[in-house]
Amino acid sequence: MATHKLLMLPGDGIGPEVMGQVEQIVSWFGKQGLGSFEIEKGLVGGTAYDAHGKAISDSDMKLAQDADAVLFGAVGGPKWADVPYQHRPEAGLLRLRKDLGLFANLRPAICYPALASASSLKPEVVEGLDILIVRELTGGVYFGEPKEIVTLEDGQKRGVDTQLYTTGEIERITRVAFELARTRRNKLSSAEKHNVMKTGVLWKQTVTALHAKEYADVELEHVLADNCAMQLVRWPKQYDVIVCDNLFGDILSDVAAMLTGSLGMLPSASLGAEDPATGKRKALYEPVHGSAPDIAGKGLANPIAMIGSFAMALRYSFGAGDAADRLEGAIADVLGSGTRTKDIAAPGANAVSTSEMGQAIVKALEARG
Repeated sequence: MATHKLLMLPGDGIGPEVMGQVEQIVSWFGKQGLGSFEIEKGLVGGTAYDAHGKAISDSDMKLAQDADAVLFGAVGGPKWADVPYQHRPEAGLLRLRKDLGLFANLRPAICYPALASASSLKPEVVEGLDILIVRELTGGVYFGEPKEIVTLEDGQKRGVDTQLYTTGEIERITRVAFELARTRRNKLSSAEKHNVMKTGVLWKQTVTALHAKEYADVELEHVLADNCAMQLVRWPKQYDVIVCDNLFGDILSDVAAMLTGSLGMLPSASLGAEDPATGKRKALYEPVHGSAPDIAGKGLANPIAMIGSFAMALRYSFGAGDAADRLEGAIADVLGSGTRTKDIAAPGANAVSTSEMGQAIVKALEARG
C-alpha cells in the first residue's frame, strides 16, 4: 500500500479545531488498513506571522512542495488586522496557490436531503442540489499588475487592480471544467462579463473555440456572471458545472455555498497541472468557510467542510474513490440521523460540539463496515 504524504496547515481561528477532527479520521483509515498516511504539520496565516514574521515560512513551503496533498484550515482574525499588507494572514494562502501552481479551484455545492430545510431558500429549490464551480485561481484581478494605491497631483488617492488573462490560462481551466462535466451531467456553463470587460470577450471566445475543437459532445452555455448569481438564487438546479475567472468564482462559489444551508458544510480542492511523468498534481484542500474568530475555541464550529475536504483529497490526490464515497456516505448518515452542529441545527434544537460531530462521523464510518 502506497504511503501518502499529507501536510496539515490548521491556521487560525477555528482551523485547529476542525483540523483535529480530520486527524481522527485519517487515523481511523490507517488503523483499518484502508490507507497509509505520513502526516507533517506546519503553520500558516496569523500563527505563522507570530512565529516567523511572515504568513508562511520557506520551510513550510518546502513541506508543501514535497507533499502529495495539503490540508488547509483557515486564516485571519482581528489580532492581525494591522500587520504589513504583504504579511497579512491571507498572503500565506495566496503564496501556496501561486508557488504550487494551483490554478483550478473546485467548489462543490451539495445539499444533503436532511438539510434542505436549513437553507434560506425553499426546500424544493435546493433539495437534491449538486453543482460544481470550477474557479480559475492564479490569474485575474487578484494577481494582475499594476496593483497599487497612488496619490494624484490634486491630493486624491487612486486604487488600481488589473484584470489580466491569457488564452492559455483560460484554456487550461476550461479543459478541467469540460473533463469534469463529462463525468457528471455533461453540461458546462461559462460565466463572464463579455458585455463590459475585454477579458470577458477573450474568455468567451476561448471557451467557444475549445468547445468546438475538443468538447463538442458537452453541452455548453454562456451566461453573464451577474445573471448567474441571480439564477443561482432563483433555480440553482439548472446548473451542473460552472467555470469562471478568479473574481467571479470567488463570489459565485460563496453564493452557491449558502444554498446548502451553511458555509460550514462545503469543502474545496485546488489543483495544479498534471505531471506528465507521474500523472500527479500538486493539490490543496480547504473548507470554504473562514476562520470565524468569534467562535474559535468554543467547540461550536462545524467540521464537515474540513472533513469533506479530506474526502476530496482521497478522491483527487490519492486515487481512493471508494474511501471518499465511504466518508461522504458517513457524513450523509450522520446528518440523516439528525445530528447537527449549531450552524445547521433547527431553532431550539440541541446541537453537538465540533468534537462530537467528528466522533459521530467516525462511528458512522465504522457502521458502514
